[in-house]
Amino acid sequence: MTNAPRRTARSLGLWIPLALVVAIPAAAQRGVTDGQWPHYGGDLGATKYSTLDQIDADNVKELEVAWSWDSPDNALVGEDRRSMPGPFKSTPIFVDGVLYISTTLNQVAAIDAESGSQLWVFDTKVREGGRPLNLGFNHRGVGYWADGDDRRAFMPTNDAYLWALDARTGQPIPTFGEGGRVDLTQGLRREVQRRLYMVMSAPLVVGDRVIVGSSIFDGPTHKAMPPGDVRAFDPRTGKQVWTFHTIPQEGELGNDTWEDGSWKYTGNTNVWTLMSADPELGYVYLPVSTPTNDWYGGHRLCDNLFAESLVCLKAETGERVWHFQIVHHGLWDYDLPAAPTLVDITVGGRDIKAVAQITKQGFVFVFDRVTGEPVWPIEERPVPQSTVPGERSSPTQPFPTKPAPYEHQGVSLDNLIDFSPELRAEALKTLEKFDWGPLYTPPTLRGTVQVPGWGGGANWWGAAFDPDTGMYYIPSSTGPIVVGLVEPDAARSDFRYQRGGNMGVEGPQGLPLLKPPYGRITAIDLHSGEHAWMVPHGNGPRKKVIELGLPDPGPLGSWSATGPLLTKTLLFFGQGSRTSRLGATDDPPVVRAFDKATGAVIHQLEVALPPAGTPMTYLANGRQFVVVAAGGGPNAALIGLALPKARLATPSAGQ
Repeated sequence: MTNAPRRTARSLGLWIPLALVVAIPAAAQRGVTDGQWPHYGGDLGATKYSTLDQIDADNVKELEVAWSWDSPDNALVGEDRRSMPGPFKSTPIFVDGVLYISTTLNQVAAIDAESGSQLWVFDTKVREGGRPLNLGFNHRGVGYWADGDDRRAFMPTNDAYLWALDARTGQPIPTFGEGGRVDLTQGLRREVQRRLYMVMSAPLVVGDRVIVGSSIFDGPTHKAMPPGDVRAFDPRTGKQVWTFHTIPQEGELGNDTWEDGSWKYTGNTNVWTLMSADPELGYVYLPVSTPTNDWYGGHRLCDNLFAESLVCLKAETGERVWHFQIVHHGLWDYDLPAAPTLVDITVGGRDIKAVAQITKQGFVFVFDRVTGEPVWPIEERPVPQSTVPGERSSPTQPFPTKPAPYEHQGVSLDNLIDFSPELRAEALKTLEKFDWGPLYTPPTLRGTVQVPGWGGGANWWGAAFDPDTGMYYIPSSTGPIVVGLVEPDAARSDFRYQRGGNMGVEGPQGLPLLKPPYGRITAIDLHSGEHAWMVPHGNGPRKKVIELGLPDPGPLGSWSATGPLLTKTLLFFGQGSRTSRLGATDDPPVVRAFDKATGAVIHQLEVALPPAGTPMTYLANGRQFVVVAAGGGPNAALIGLALPKARLATPSAGQ
């Protein structure tokens, strides 16, 4: 790489406002204040916060299952085992007494929010096209738009269509696209194969724009893949209004960070997860993912904007306002995994309208959301360099100086498991089979132990922000992987290298390789950038340790947790008993309520199925509900929790 492209790439990695922004008014991010839940993350800022306080620390022990709604997928699985869905990950939205939700098999339903009775269901019939290539059947939610009496639910599907449904009847809007749907494989800058291109996350509905990302096959065999461009559609007609090129095309800013014409064929670089927006500013915030392929970049040399970047656009036009590249020339599948959280904070006496981005690496990057200027300094630090032929890794990567990381980063002798000297020695013997080192140690032909792995750290479930205290709550997990590069069959692939061979690494005696906790919740004060507390979430392999004759280590943390729900009074998480890459756990399927100030568990309620979707809350006829999607396969349900009706003689104030 020549010095000139490197200087250009680095300058582009810093915040760059489109124009000087002065005194733009913006509404404070206060979460959901009216008992509704109209967006996936509660509000457009993805705070996952509600001011409801009917359920509190004094009465949460009385929480009970008020109703349960069986997913219509359950019956379909009985008819065709090839349509087996995975975990029920969706989070419903709530508007004016009705819940709207997508199912794993891409059906859409409306549910009476007080009784849990089904009002309507619409089947997009995605399963008729066969099992989706990327992650199978997988969906997380819908969007909602209203203009007077015109109310619509928007559903992007695993087979790459965007449906507009009448929110009252569930019927397709005939004037939207063709027969109520838009073909998302059309309107891109090159032809794509539908089997490689899908959508699994809820769209972002801002004003008169429905903004949609994509999920593109993560196991490619060729350099040319579908582009991950982000697009906005008119909610009335389905017309494509704007496109943002996540890989800059000729003449566009950042094009010179793709050497040798790699911008012409490289794909992915998509937004597969959730997005957020500030409607007062008129800005949307995109967490962009890794380019093709995740582990080898010899065919896409240089920094590769806007891959693995936080990008701010004008919602109306798709015009770039600012961006920051969080990973240069990604080789670790460290795509930005969750919706950025819009937060109003006070730092050093200065009020800042900020945006916080959590990462798989275990970092929180915090920026002024108007200008893109970092709230705390971000340093370019040297990182280990690749030894793989044809590869040219970035000499530096951005490291935020605050907040401190919330997860294990890289592998060292200090973070190997140490329940006993024998277990530690066995872990070290396992480690000697591979290459290892600090964060951003690149893949090798021998195989590199990568920590965090491709699942994080943080992932799609995101974080939650309390506007009253400035506290930021982040769930994360520790799961090492092995990335070894192999030469593929030239008859089947035009990559020089791709990931192959041993892809996992186990620790001694069936335990993890590293020290616990293996799943955790971290609370960070975003006014100061300091950690407030961290607690292990769940038991993890605690039982296994005891079976080995070792002292009870206490909770070790589990991987199988949901995202957070935050209210005026409590912090909620779901956790299941699913077997994960950390092995089986002895955690029952529960919904837990935590003390926001300390992380102490106040109460846990066992439920019939392991929670898989991030919980949400709302007020229906004076009663606060907490709702979570649970289960999967042939047995999935939406579970509504509430206090007993007899307990609600006097609704609490402020609701």
